[in-house]
Amino acid sequence: MGKFIYADSVKVDIEDRALAHLQVVISNKLRRSEAFTFTWREDASVGDGRTSVWLHPAVPLVYRFYGSRRPQLNPAWVEALAYTANSPSGLHLVPEPVESTPTP
Repeated sequence: MGKFIYADSVKVDIEDRALAHLQVVISNKLRRSEAFTFTWREDASVGDGRTSVWLHPAVPLVYRFYGSRRPQLNPAWVEALAYTANSPSGLHLVPEPVESTPTP
């Protein structure tokens, strides 16, 4: 289980594979100086609500992975996540679509 840390104050646990895909999408948008929201559902242990953060190139982000191996990326999942990131509601985690060949 990895951890997404926003501005040294907001921390959320996200499975390593999903976090690696989110990192690609977030990095691509911030590299282009595009600010956007990222929303996730909270675990029942912390209130079962949802949290949204405004991602901007000036805000520090940390992606902390539990495993030492980088997961293989699914281009279809990256594309699906990028689609949500470019929508008015912003980035949110969607289920991984099936793909035919993983990219290393």
